[in-house]
Amino acid sequence: MTELGPVAWPPPPIRTERLVLREPEARDRASFIELLASPEVHTYLGGPRSRDKLEREMPRVPARWPGSFVAELDGAMIGQILLRRATEHRRPAAVGKADLGYLFLPRAWGFGYAGEACAAVLDWFDGVIPGEPVVLTTQSANVGSMRLAAKLGFTEVERFHAWDAEQWLGLRPPVTPE
Repeated sequence: MTELGPVAWPPPPIRTERLVLREPEARDRASFIELLASPEVHTYLGGPRSRDKLEREMPRVPARWPGSFVAELDGAMIGQILLRRATEHRRPAAVGKADLGYLFLPRAWGFGYAGEACAAVLDWFDGVIPGEPVVLTTQSANVGSMRLAAKLGFTEVERFHAWDAEQWLGLRPPVTPE
């Protein structure tokens, strides 16, 4: 049982045409630090974290919890996909639903990796917990993220103001098994 429900964790690696989506490993630590300290990655996420602090505080195997996938290209981490339950601290329309998030290193932007990885994780999720809706929140100013949300089938539920910016909450309706 995981935060996502009755799902065995970790699942076997998910393979796409170009990527492997897998549980984080110790070898990913430097990439996680780079990802979390990147000003470009955190433009719409409240700013980067201190590299020095990350170096001191990050565990040997970072982000190892149910719903955290590393996106790997040619043997190297290029991003992270997160799928977890929205908590009571989120918008009422999101509470209790699976919540999709993702971060990719700037060198991986513009190649469709985020869309490929998110689609694969959503397909996996539909297979293990069919009939579940998924939510996604992004700043409305984040045009790339808004475009990706639409491609993945998310439609606007609401806009709200938080973290000093307008936020967009989208919902991907449940995929019903055939």
